[in-house]
Formats: sequence, structure tokens, C-alpha cells
Amino acid sequence: MPYAEFRGANLWYEDSGGAGTPVLFVHAHTGNTEAWVHQLPTFTGAGYRCVTYDRRGWGRSKDTSDEHQVDYAIDDLHALVQHLRLSRFHLVSTGGGGSIALDYAVSYPEGLRSMVVSCNGGGHLDDPEYKALGSKYGRIPEFQSLPAWFREIGPTYRVANPEGVDRWVQIEQASRHGEAKPELIRNRFTLTLLETIQAPTFVIAAAADLYAAPPKMRTMADHIADCRFALMPEAGHAAHWEQPEAWNRLVLDFIRDH
Repeated sequence: MPYAEFRGANLWYEDSGGAGTPVLFVHAHTGNTEAWVHQLPTFTGAGYRCVTYDRRGWGRSKDTSDEHQVDYAIDDLHALVQHLRLSRFHLVSTGGGGSIALDYAVSYPEGLRSMVVSCNGGGHLDDPEYKALGSKYGRIPEFQSLPAWFREIGPTYRVANPEGVDRWVQIEQASRHGEAKPELIRNRFTLTLLETIQAPTFVIAAAADLYAAPPKMRTMADHIADCRFALMPEAGHAAHWEQPEAWNRLVLDFIRDH
């Protein structure tokens, strides 16, 4: 699959091609295109043109910018959209990729047919009300020292599918380039700014998500005008990986309506 070279980045992407409506997938703050291995056959089989990419500094994508260059994550995303000449596409995201999707929906609303935000903790939200929720449903001080598989994979899946956990860990570790340069969010997000989002949106929360507590995601959804909300029982932060059949069904039902 090809690379697309833009200002300060050389992005690896995969495009299933075809005449179907495009669905563009944005992976979490770690990982790469392989994180969508349980989604792509189902979505292409349903007739959609599926596009995935490794975000700058992750997987096979390279950050070629200098240390003084200011880069926003949505610049890479929009450059890829233009490169592939996508129009009226569905934007599907998980984890930290949801922050990019929301930022894109505010900055480039005209191109979106719909948007899915799954298991996003809202770390980009600079809002007193939302930060109060963060304090209420916060993490223990030692949270970041816990293994990634413990933080991101729900306990039910860890017990039932250790091979799936191992595969997830392999993808997560193989995607790292050392210290990746942080990807910046362009807009200063508040709950009020969420109210300006025009694209039909589907917010998916997971009951065992240690990053994105369901009450926080419910609050996010309540401030988006045209928004559907679903809570997946027993799933952790990687709900799309842990319960792919249920997750795929939810998302396909949503995008078929738009």
C-alpha cells in the first residue's frame, strides 16, 4: 500500500477502493491500521470503501517535520482526504482518534456524512463542567504505571481471550517509534463548542473503560445536537477490538441511516 507525503509527514495508508461510500478510520493515540483488522472485512463486505492510515509518528508513518514546526493532527487527516479526493464520507474513530474526529468535524464540516466517536476520554476538552466530571471519575495516581494491556483492555476480554490480548499488545508495541511528537488539536474545545457540530454523530461508551468513563461520554453526547449514544456492557477502552461483532453492528446500523 502507498505512502502519501505531506508537509512534515509521510503517511502510510490503505484504501480498499471501489465505488462505495467512503468510511475513513482513525486509530487511537497508539496503534496503527492493524487495530481495525476486525472491522475492515465487515465494512468492505457491506459495500463501503474503507480507508485507514497510520497517524504521524505511529506504525509505518513518519514524522519528517522539524522541532519548530507546528502541526495539527487534522492537517494530516485533511491532506489525506484531499489526496484521495474523498467527499461526503463517514469518519470513524476510537480512543484518542476521537479527539481528531471531533476537531475535524468543527473545522471541516462540509465533507462529513457522519461521525463515530468510540471510547474517547475527552482529554482535549478544556471545560470546567467536563473537568469536574474528570475529577469525579478520575484515575488513581499510579494509573499510567500500569501495563497498557491492563489500562486499555477490559477484564472480561482479558480472561476470555488471552491470545487476542497478546495480539493487541504486539500491534501496540510494534507501532511505537520511541517518543512520538505530540499531535496537536487545533480548536480549544468546550462543551459549548461541541454544540456547533453539524455532522450526525454516534458516541459509543464502554462500561469497563478506564480512560473514558461512560458518564463523561454521555455528557459529551448530550452537547452534540444530532447525536446517538450507546453503552457497550463489559467492554473496555478497546471496545472495537474486544467486541467487534457488536461494535460493527452498532456502527453499520448508524452509518446506513446516513
